[in-house]
Amino acid sequence: MVKIAESENTNKINMIGVGTTIEGSITSSENIRFDGNLVGNLNTKGKVFVGQSGKITGEIRCKNCEIEGMVDGKVVVEELLSLRSMSKLLGEIKTGKLAIEPGATFTGKCDMGGKKEFNTEQVSKPEEGQ
Repeated sequence: MVKIAESENTNKINMIGVGTTIEGSITSSENIRFDGNLVGNLNTKGKVFVGQSGKITGEIRCKNCEIEGMVDGKVVVEELLSLRSMSKLLGEIKTGKLAIEPGATFTGKCDMGGKKEFNTEQVSKPEEGQ
């Protein structure tokens, strides 16, 4: 029964269309597609899709994310972040998995693959003892 409820949630999509600008934070438990503009933060338990005409300036936190448009800010994705060939991302990425198509533009910092924070002190201590 739990799987049925999960599949029903994935069929629901919130859509922000071309020509729409939202200023402020958005919180959702469902998937969301942006073809308009968001100046603020987006937090969802579902998937975020930023269409070719979409632009987000702020922080995105979600389970999965696919970007075709432009994002300027921090992107925190629990599972998979996909940067499509026409995407532009300026900022910081923290994700479980990352897929980047040829032609995508990314400028910033990326932390991928682990849930543990990378600690430079742990790496440098063994070297000091040698």
